[in-house]
Amino acid sequence: MSMPLAQELSLPCGAVLKNRLSKAAMTEGLATPDGRPTPELERLYGIWSDGGAGMLLSGNIIVDKDHLERPGNVVIEQEPDADMAKRLKSWATAATRNGNHFWAQISHGGRQTQKLVNANPKSSSDVTLALPGGQFGKPSPLSKEEITDLVNRWAIASKACKDAGFTGVQIHGAHGYLISQFLSPRVNLRDDEYGGSLENRARFLLEIVAAVRAVVGPDFPISVKLNSADFQKGGFDFEDSLKVVQWLEKASVDLIEISGGTYEQPKLMGSEGVEPEDVQKVAPSTAAREAYFIDFANAMRDKVNVPLMVTGGFRSRAAMEQAIESGAADVVGLGRPLCVVTDAPQKLLGGMEVLPRFEDNLGLIPDWLGFLRGLQMMKVINGFAGIYWFYQQIWLLGHEGRVDENFPVFKAFRIVDARNKAIMRAR
Repeated sequence: MSMPLAQELSLPCGAVLKNRLSKAAMTEGLATPDGRPTPELERLYGIWSDGGAGMLLSGNIIVDKDHLERPGNVVIEQEPDADMAKRLKSWATAATRNGNHFWAQISHGGRQTQKLVNANPKSSSDVTLALPGGQFGKPSPLSKEEITDLVNRWAIASKACKDAGFTGVQIHGAHGYLISQFLSPRVNLRDDEYGGSLENRARFLLEIVAAVRAVVGPDFPISVKLNSADFQKGGFDFEDSLKVVQWLEKASVDLIEISGGTYEQPKLMGSEGVEPEDVQKVAPSTAAREAYFIDFANAMRDKVNVPLMVTGGFRSRAAMEQAIESGAADVVGLGRPLCVVTDAPQKLLGGMEVLPRFEDNLGLIPDWLGFLRGLQMMKVINGFAGIYWFYQQIWLLGHEGRVDENFPVFKAFRIVDARNKAIMRAR
């Protein structure tokens, strides 16, 4: 009998993943200033393809250039011209060269768009992101006409990616981005058919799923990334998530990735937020000591049959295998480890027991200044510094085909920040 992680997975649409390991979506920042794929993206994803995962997820591909998740995102907001189509095809070819799937994660920053990109972003309503530092502007509510246009843009981007050779798409409905903003009763204060009840708050997501399915056909994988909860008082909670997952299953979604948190409550990174966490209670499992969201997936398994992917915190092969064998997860997502150990899936399938935890040593604040970690502003800066270290590893992989485990954290913070500003000046 093959090891659990090496087993194939057949999706409802008929597509087959060659194993149960996926490279999770991570922002790359390697596109041209106007959002076109580059040779650096091709090099990066070729390396990850060679790494042995059954599926690779792209970072955010944005449907509106004025609502980037980060400078350097790929942008598809209209039908691609010849150059864009060629670049997308080259990227997809490199990312599938080892016989793995490559899915496009399609997204919109909404109110989580930095002022550097857009000082006046759009969202479900006008609730400003509650982070210190003033990096995010006050949003204005999308009109119904703008919502309809965005639904169409998701369909256009999905069709463009399918035509280019991507083998699936993921609709990003988690982590506080635009769809997540509609789902949250704390952020969505609308009084029309897109606000109020959960059915109304989920309408935008379900319209996107229907529009995407209409253009990609029945045999093409559609995934949704969904928060198990926002972990914020008054936010999208587990009971909401469970109901939405049931609706998504009926809407012909092939895989749901269970995650959680927002910029304000970065549970997805295992980090402390700017406010106390709103604890969501589900039955605990052994694997949950390592994997952030496995308990929520396990609780969902009793209600739905759609394949589930869990990303966040997995480091030991034992916990990954337990998640698969127990039925809590069908696919295990790996993120930060692949920024340094690019062939981690191949190593795990070959018997490697534990992946390294680079994030444990990436704080910007030294121990002797530990008292500063209690300050809200320093908490945010300290968290972003660690994230920027991984951004720098991705940049090195894309540009030079290498990593640097000893790259200084503060230097990474400064370089990535300067690079982001340079990209925006070049737009």
